[in-house]
Amino acid sequence: MTVWFMYIALGAFVGILAGLLGVGGGLVIVPVLTFIFTSQHLSDAHTLHLALGTSLATIIFTSISSLRAHHLRGAVDWTVVRRISFGILVGTFGGSCIAAQLSTHFLKVFFVIFIFYVATRMLLNIKSKPHRQLPGRTGMFGAGGVIGVISSLAGIGGGSMSVPFLIWCNVAIHRAIGTSAAIGLPIALAGALGYVINGLSAKLPPYSLGFVYLPALLGISVASIVTAPLGARLAHSLPIDKLKKIFALLLIVMGSKMLLSLWS
Repeated sequence: MTVWFMYIALGAFVGILAGLLGVGGGLVIVPVLTFIFTSQHLSDAHTLHLALGTSLATIIFTSISSLRAHHLRGAVDWTVVRRISFGILVGTFGGSCIAAQLSTHFLKVFFVIFIFYVATRMLLNIKSKPHRQLPGRTGMFGAGGVIGVISSLAGIGGGSMSVPFLIWCNVAIHRAIGTSAAIGLPIALAGALGYVINGLSAKLPPYSLGFVYLPALLGISVASIVTAPLGARLAHSLPIDKLKKIFALLLIVMGSKMLLSLWS
């Protein structure tokens, strides 16, 4: 029962984050699930693979709830979503195949570096040049591919990169957050499928579908679907810049804890 409560609490929190900041919540889900799975002794050799695959699977449901809430507020640029999605699908599925061949230690190192990179960018709040615009179809495909590969390796919905990318291209912040929520869906679909397929031959605990642990998927998804619309409402009424700084500090704490676990 304690584990189920942790899954539900985690889902409720990441649902709010998804609606509020346009992120899938993977930056929080992955380290927390890693700690939970480790405490459960589910699979020492594949702990982080399970956390990454499960994270992307939960983001499917979180992003649907979040993007629907933002769409109703007219905050999703569907032209951007269409142009970037193909690159994201290719990059994310390819990244999941790469990740399946890597060790848990390597993935932890990659994830910690990525967490600190994202947190630093959020804290610095670097502004883009006023004349910068979104690239053409080729540029959007390339951007989607890069976002997809990194999202798959880090088990995230891509919002940590797509929101800064869209803001860098001078898309208004609320529209960037709403569009990012929609971009998270193809990332999660392709990434989760990749982790399922590549984990089918691994020796995993019961109730696993490839590298997706179904009890965690259920608990997190149900809670996040309920809270994501609340986060979307908050996104249109609260000072996002301050919230990003709070989120960045949270990432630093989570990243530091995972960094320490590398030597434990």
